[in-house]
Amino acid sequence: MKISRDCPVCGRKNESVSKLTMHLRTHTGEKPFECTVCNKKFSQRSHLKRHLQIHTGEKLFECMVCNKKFGEGGGLRAHIRSHTGEKPFECTVCNKKFIRGPTLRVHLRTHTGEKPWECTDCNKKFTQNSDLRRHLLTHTGDKPFECTVCNKKFNRGSTLRVHLRTHTGEKPFECTVCNKKFTQGGNLRVHLRTHTGDTSL
Repeated sequence: MKISRDCPVCGRKNESVSKLTMHLRTHTGEKPFECTVCNKKFSQRSHLKRHLQIHTGEKLFECMVCNKKFGEGGGLRAHIRSHTGEKPFECTVCNKKFIRGPTLRVHLRTHTGEKPWECTDCNKKFTQNSDLRRHLLTHTGDKPFECTVCNKKFNRGSTLRVHLRTHTGEKPFECTVCNKKFTQGGNLRVHLRTHTGDTSL
């Protein structure tokens, strides 16, 4: 019979002394397991083991549908929802649904106005760290995305993808009125005004 052990800090019941020991680290901040590669520390051995896959590149979890591999089981579970269409995380404000919990948390900031990521150069704030990283390129002038056809460089991957259409001739945005096609959605929106008569900017 498993004997529960109560946490003296929050009263949580634990199945065993070892589980209590692990739980107590959430209060003490103790992280006894250290990565020998980057010195990052963890409160549990299993967390360190999972982290090490970042350095080894090992991906043990494979999707049975498309064979894509993941370093963590959580990543695979979230990916499988892209096949099933399941979106278990729902916004309580607008009822929009998401595949992943972190995506919902970022989305909620559109309602709260929270922008926790701030540029140290100009103090502009962002809802996502990825948006901040992209913004920082405007200060550094770094253009890491290069066209393999003409070697033109861009500071955004999305801008490079649009540029590549000038080489491929791809025009994925089609007018539903006259079937004219465009390389960018913005150009299609401007074009649609010729049908609606909307002259606003």
